Amino acid sequence: MSSTITKTEAIVLRTVEYQESSIIATLFTLKHGKIAVIAKGARKPKSKFSAFLVPGQMLEVVYYMKHTRQVQTLSDTSYLKKLDNLRFDLQKMALVTITMELADQILHENEVNEPLFQFLSNMLPWLNDQDSVSKIMFPYIQIRLAQLLGIGIQNVIEEQESNQTGYINVESGTLTSESIQSDSIRLTPSQFQFVRESLQSMKSTIFQIPLTKNELNSLIDHLDKYFRYHIEGVRPRKSDAIFEQLLES
Repeated sequence: MSSTITKTEAIVLRTVEYQESSIIATLFTLKHGKIAVIAKGARKPKSKFSAFLVPGQMLEVVYYMKHTRQVQTLSDTSYLKKLDNLRFDLQKMALVTITMELADQILHENEVNEPLFQFLSNMLPWLNDQDSVSKIMFPYIQIRLAQLLGIGIQNVIEEQESNQTGYINVESGTLTSESIQSDSIRLTPSQFQFVRESLQSMKSTIFQIPLTKNELNSLIDHLDKYFRYHIEGVRPRKSDAIFEQLLES
């Protein structure tokens, strides 16, 4: 089967060095979902690829697609939107890196997901333009990604109920006021408010909910547990330690 030249929008999820001068990049593309491409000579100083292949960058790419091949050959690339703050602001870089690592883990090879692609396409420029970012944005991203993969947490609490706390039931994927399963996770009042409001709206006022450092970290852990139950292959992220260090500095 011959290769097909493909031109599509793409988001860089991660990159690794390959041999002496090349890079293999994992891209989330609009047309073919998650794919790996080799950018030959990308680490050479005058390479046309070197500035583009950075996690979180939004590109228009051209590659030779052959479905019998695991790694496609990158032919050309240009910026779809140039997001310089995600390259040079350390805190934004940390938040984007951990988000891209999670997206890489939860997406299967060649899995096309246009709603998830559009969410990231809107989120990345928004993060780029913020005056500052906070770790509290990450559990919101986790909740949104779960929804866009079809495994979202369902809020089954009546709107008029004024509960101060509740539970995430991992197996059934529900937010309830009472524990209904052995794997139910009890949330603190602030965690409960954050999850409940994240499921109901997309307003940035969610990020003003006061979470202590321990509450924030444990909420991220709870949501990671939820992902691990519903998606095979989700594991501790390598970028978490860097993320923590940069956001504290």
